[in-house]
Amino acid sequence: MSDATTHDKRFDDRVDLDTRLSGSETLRIVGRSLQFIGRVKVFFIIKILFALVSVLPPLLVPWILKIIVDHVILQQPIDILNANLPSFFIPLLGLLEGLTPSEIMFAITSFMLVTLTIFGLRAAPAEQAEAWGMPIGYDAATQSEQALSAGGSKANGIWGLIELSLTIRMTQRLANDLRMQLMERLTRLEMTTLDDQRIGDSVYRVMYDSPMLPGICYRLTIEPLLLILGTVLNIYLMQSTYGDFIPELLKLAVFLVFLILFITIPLTGLARRLHQTNRAAGASTTNTMEESIENISAVQSLGGSEKEAQRFSDASEESYRRHRHTALFDALISMVNYICIFGSMAIAFVLISNSVIEDELTVGDYSALISMFFMLSSAAGGLGLYLVEVQKNIAAVRRVFFFIDYTSEYNDDARRMGRIQKGVKIRNVDFSYPDGRVALKNINLDLPIGKVIAIVGPTGAGKTSLAYLLPGYLRPSSGDIWFDEYKLSDRSVKDIREQVTYVFQEHMLLSDTIKENLLLARPNATSEEIDFACRISCADEFIANLPDGIDTGLGKAGNTISVGQKQRISIARGILRDTPIVILDEPTAALDPKTENKLMAGLKQVADKKLFIIIAHRLSTVKAADQIIFIEDGKISDVGSHDELMSKKTGRYRQFVNLQND
Repeated sequence: MSDATTHDKRFDDRVDLDTRLSGSETLRIVGRSLQFIGRVKVFFIIKILFALVSVLPPLLVPWILKIIVDHVILQQPIDILNANLPSFFIPLLGLLEGLTPSEIMFAITSFMLVTLTIFGLRAAPAEQAEAWGMPIGYDAATQSEQALSAGGSKANGIWGLIELSLTIRMTQRLANDLRMQLMERLTRLEMTTLDDQRIGDSVYRVMYDSPMLPGICYRLTIEPLLLILGTVLNIYLMQSTYGDFIPELLKLAVFLVFLILFITIPLTGLARRLHQTNRAAGASTTNTMEESIENISAVQSLGGSEKEAQRFSDASEESYRRHRHTALFDALISMVNYICIFGSMAIAFVLISNSVIEDELTVGDYSALISMFFMLSSAAGGLGLYLVEVQKNIAAVRRVFFFIDYTSEYNDDARRMGRIQKGVKIRNVDFSYPDGRVALKNINLDLPIGKVIAIVGPTGAGKTSLAYLLPGYLRPSSGDIWFDEYKLSDRSVKDIREQVTYVFQEHMLLSDTIKENLLLARPNATSEEIDFACRISCADEFIANLPDGIDTGLGKAGNTISVGQKQRISIARGILRDTPIVILDEPTAALDPKTENKLMAGLKQVADKKLFIIIAHRLSTVKAADQIIFIEDGKISDVGSHDELMSKKTGRYRQFVNLQND
């Protein structure tokens, strides 16, 4: 077993086991991520235009510093003909000619205030201050939530505010599109996969991994564009102003890029693995919390609160430990980056200082060149760290794409089957679970519309597995199932489930009103149809006695009403959906005998155009069925009515009934 697989099992991953990514797989993830930009084309184009303009204000800073040093602090006279300034700055310098140092400073301050209002005059140090000062949190979940509101603007002021607002909308739309796509796929995972996939992990992928997609889109499009544009403009200004002095600084900047790339490229795989395990550990913590809260009644009744608290503490500590690993790695990479940048700055400082000492440059030129080289070296450092930084996003998005690509029930079959009229045929069906357990063997049945059919057998006989085949929760390992003339293996799951309603043994109710719970099955149902379904399921009796009637709100999972009441609401919801096949799993388990008899009578009342399949152990429920299917060890042992099967002296159903009566 690989190390990756071992780690993932420790973090509760039971489906997504092999988390390793090759270079080609990483490129495919990047390519798929960039395709999402097409969904926000207008926003993206506007974002690029705003971002391009925001590159310009920082380029003014070195020249403003030069003017302040030369003509305010050192009080040198303005000589337009011999000024070392870019050509576009000469007219502005002409406006300052003849002014006193104080007046020059006042004019520059006024200009800066206007620029600050519009653009914020965003220099590199200001960007760092924002990045270090933002409360981004210290775990993947918090950072992902912050990523949903990331603006990525290089400007402040009015311009930056507009750009930020537009970018947040684009970021949230990109993340939401991916969230919706992932959620849609998760809800269509095969039942065998859902049995293994932890709810907490699914929540983590939807809520915390999906928001990292926009970061890939920005880091692979806008960020390199701005880095390149800013660098090219910087080099052009330096070249056009300082001529022969520029080659040494350019060589130093290029060397810096290759030096950082040489150090960081071999570490990209490690960065991706660290962030993958960090997120897997965070998902494991979410799993632990979800399981404990979901089963809180059992935890408290068994006195397991301390044990569950310790289990959560262990998972949380492991999550923080994994995050410390990523934080340490990021800190080391940043330290190497800054050592390289400031090392190159030190060399630039020596080169520029020597030129100032030799009177080749003024002190103001020194300020301008140091500022420009700092921006140039910062861009070089950013380019060098580029591949490492993007691994954080790739690790998260890989987890999302894994389930988007995972085998699911969904397909795009556009063919539709009409409402079935005759019934179901099952021919030579076998089914085995992925772990090799054989659940069903050579099943052959005819289930006609207009009947109430009971499936009976001992625990583990295969009753639920057989029932799960009809709505497509499970697919036969071999053999065929037919709805009238429609072969299920050729039909989409969506098409199949328009014919089948499954009412589970576990009562799945929402924390909403009774009416809203019923409308979940059929949103456009009329009041008359709702009342009819409630009457058939015997739910109308207790609903009428509630203070708010059908508009009564239910607590978590419907826990404010009894188990029997929840059962009747679930049955009413199944009937209201009005499908030709309705499967009821232990529908009378929590009902008293009187209510049970009324329910079975009600089902027979509406069974003329429906097929009711009941999984049951209660003899009184089974006896009321038109046909009984007795299953044992995955095989059909007996089929017939109660009286027919009881007449078989050696029949397995009769033995089963006698065992209950004893």
